[in-house]
Amino acid sequence: MSYRVLQGDCLELLPALVSDSIDCAIVDPPYGETSLPWDKPVRGWTDQMARVVKPTGSMWVFGSLRHFCEAYRVGEFSRWKLSQEVIWEKHNGTGLFNDRFRRVHEIVAHFYRADSKWTDVFKAPQFSNDATARTIRKKGRPAQWIGATGQTLYKSEDGGPRLQRSVIYVRSEHGRAEHPTQKPLGIIEPLLLYACPVGGHVLDPFAGSGGVGILAKRHKMFCTLMEANPEFVELIKRRIADEAPLFHVE
Repeated sequence: MSYRVLQGDCLELLPALVSDSIDCAIVDPPYGETSLPWDKPVRGWTDQMARVVKPTGSMWVFGSLRHFCEAYRVGEFSRWKLSQEVIWEKHNGTGLFNDRFRRVHEIVAHFYRADSKWTDVFKAPQFSNDATARTIRKKGRPAQWIGATGQTLYKSEDGGPRLQRSVIYVRSEHGRAEHPTQKPLGIIEPLLLYACPVGGHVLDPFAGSGGVGILAKRHKMFCTLMEANPEFVELIKRRIADEAPLFHVE
């Protein structure tokens, strides 16, 4: 599959996209938590995304609890329903305040359109393997179970593939990032594989360093990336062109 990088403000670019054309969006918008010039909240992008994402599609959004609370306060997600959240645990974190816990995580919230049904939304649950092989045993219900009688049996599964946990540890890109908010591929990949079918169309309206595009190429998906900064547009193109998954190191 192929990709395209559009240079410009996503609020100006999104209206040109065809309605109901996107299978999955992965979004890392400015959180608006610092005084940095690029960290300014962008209003209105969520409504545009609700127009372009398919009724069967969904959207992952990176953020902090403060960021999401503020967005909900002003109605930014009025056209969306929240289905679940994933916690990205990092090996380091921010130390802006010495009178609070050191924050070593970010939230990734999963949304689908408010006019859709969750049962119709595409989803491919991700699994991870335990250290032991999968075994299935039959056990008698313990006496403390309410309503248990006699030797009623149930199956117990140990080891093997397990549904992936909602807390995912991935090292941040600190020390090697080429973008101020660069997300590691290891946290983006399970989100993408969960929400987008092979051959599907992925959208990232705040593309940054292009991680979503790298993974879309790797997994044979079409990707539309939007980035306002022309310098980062060139970075995105270079990173996607240099992608060699067999030699990639997280």
